[in-house]
Amino acid sequence: MDRKTIFLVDDDLTNLTIGKNALAESYNVFTLNSGARLLKMLEKHIPDLILLDVAMPEMSGYETIKAIKRNKTTARIPVIFLTAKSDASSELEGLSLGAIDYIIKPFSPPLLRKRLEVHLLVETQKQELRHYNDNLLDMVAAKTKTVVELQNAVLKTIAELVEFRDDTTGGHIERTQGYLGILLNALLKKGLYPEEVSGWDIELVLQSAQLHDVGKIAIADSILLKPGKLNEEEFAKVKEHTTFGEKIIEKIKKTTTEQAFLEYAGILVAAHHERWDGNGYPRGLKGEEIPLLGRIMAIADVYDALVSNRPYKKALSHQEARRIMLEGRGRHFDPVLVDVFEQVAEQFALSANNPDI
Repeated sequence: MDRKTIFLVDDDLTNLTIGKNALAESYNVFTLNSGARLLKMLEKHIPDLILLDVAMPEMSGYETIKAIKRNKTTARIPVIFLTAKSDASSELEGLSLGAIDYIIKPFSPPLLRKRLEVHLLVETQKQELRHYNDNLLDMVAAKTKTVVELQNAVLKTIAELVEFRDDTTGGHIERTQGYLGILLNALLKKGLYPEEVSGWDIELVLQSAQLHDVGKIAIADSILLKPGKLNEEEFAKVKEHTTFGEKIIEKIKKTTTEQAFLEYAGILVAAHHERWDGNGYPRGLKGEEIPLLGRIMAIADVYDALVSNRPYKKALSHQEARRIMLEGRGRHFDPVLVDVFEQVAEQFALSANNPDI
């Protein structure tokens, strides 16, 4: 076991000699004759414990310990006061300044050794406990990271399962996530809708966006994979994916305590096909009746539909899609959000071609 290092500080040479002789067999002992020299020594070396005389000229032990405790580097060093004073008020003052013990001079060498042995053992245990707590926090953080990564992997798999059933929209989920992130960042920078946006966990919002079309899992393949334009009855069935999605999210809510993520997902699922003019579905909400998350997702969703191939149409260019989006201002989309889209439209174009941007 490594020998512990003790700094013994006293202006009296006799006390320094007696103290060093009493401890040298078991510890590395360094003697210093003033508080100022102790502080200078602490700039280069950190001991395991300090024995500090109270009554010293120029800088008292009380002044010295205050300086030690103010410095983050030395604040945790245990300090034991050595003093000829035996009154309770002096002892209380020393302890209140951060000392761990108070030894009366002249001290008994065996008693001094025993007191140090006990305090050093306690300090070792405290350090081990701090080390354990630090490691425990690291372990919890690592475990949490693993759980989050697993959650994201499960979500991505579910989302891709839905997307693979609808092979005409490959990459739609990943692209809409990218568009959503662009819009949310722009809203934050511009300070728009601050009361709502500032309270969101953006990372959770983006994760939950993967589930916005989860209700399509309940749509029949004959409709979802139809190589042509849907008739009125078939389109009515497709529109039900929003309410199916809501039911799926509500069912998951009953089996988990992770409500924030599911709250975001539920809003995105239910509201991304509502229109500003009230002609959307499933509820025909109008204007600000539509949750803000749904209004934002509508822009990401429609833009991606415009620039993607479908059985009934070819993909439009970015400029054509941009024109249609701007024409939807105040009809399909929230006017404020369309203005934001116009300012970040080129980022959409880059994201459409490079989903990882």
